[in-house]
Amino acid sequence: MALFDLVDFDDHEQVVFCSDKKSGLKAIIAVHSTKLGPSVGGCRLWDYASDEEALIDVLRLSKGMTYKNAMAGLTMGGGKSVIMGDAKTIKSEALFKAFGNALNNLGGRYLSAEDVNITTADIEIAHTVTPYVTGLEGKSGNPAPFTALGTFLGIKACVKYKLNTNDLSGLTVAVQGIGSVGYYLCERLHGAGVKLIVADINQAALDKVAKEFGATVVGLNEIYDQDVDIYAPCALGATINDNTIDRIKAKIVAGCANNQLAEPKHGQALLDRGILYAPDYVINAGGIINISFEDDYCAEKATKKVKEIYDTLIHVFESADKENLPTGIVADEMARKIIANGGK
Repeated sequence: MALFDLVDFDDHEQVVFCSDKKSGLKAIIAVHSTKLGPSVGGCRLWDYASDEEALIDVLRLSKGMTYKNAMAGLTMGGGKSVIMGDAKTIKSEALFKAFGNALNNLGGRYLSAEDVNITTADIEIAHTVTPYVTGLEGKSGNPAPFTALGTFLGIKACVKYKLNTNDLSGLTVAVQGIGSVGYYLCERLHGAGVKLIVADINQAALDKVAKEFGATVVGLNEIYDQDVDIYAPCALGATINDNTIDRIKAKIVAGCANNQLAEPKHGQALLDRGILYAPDYVINAGGIINISFEDDYCAEKATKKVKEIYDTLIHVFESADKENLPTGIVADEMARKIIANGGK
């Protein structure tokens, strides 16, 4: 495995492999860019099939954070970290302290927060040995409700642009993934009168949204075949791929998952089919926007900033139509220009 030859290696500034035998920590930290400020991005705990799979994931996620922070107008660079292992068995105080010590070794070039299978309580443990964490309780806290808010507003922007209406009531949305963000998104969609169809590996989560929001539960592989207005990927990435893209009947793809497209070509495929795609790192930026207010936290100011996602997406859609290019390609170019201009 040659790191520099990987497709997803994008001139990353630093990639660090961390291990601690006593706690069982095996982690990778990827700093993609610090041009706009210290790199910031969550830590994901996942039972990867291989070290290479973990490396590819952290490379893609960290690059996405660079673009996400740039498009959100934040003075932050992009980074990400992954811890390899089964969240049900590997979590311990020693593990997160070892992770905190690994963060110390980067000297503030990267600040971590929570992500998949990591909670604010876990980050608090790391905080006992390192200052290089964010999203702490008592400050910005759990970013999930803000990620869901931004995604909800992004869906409204998509509906306005594609369907020419501000009203979501009566629409049907297929939500793939009912984790913390997925649940909050379902709550907002249900409140707006949306019919929900959901899929997840967690039966308890499915039972909860079925009971509280009247959601229809379908199998993991069946979610792609549903006759819906919007497909909202809210689990892991790459669910829009060669095997699924022709099955999607939705007019809009808009969800909170990172790296929703398996390959850039799938953005063109969605465009060819007349499906509007909300670039993932634009629509799901609510959480990191909230975290950006950590030092002098104000929920009202954070919410106001998250609401800018609506207008940003409309701008991306208009530019993509004007250039006849996939929305993801256009957003990438916008992000690169912002970074090249020092955040302007």
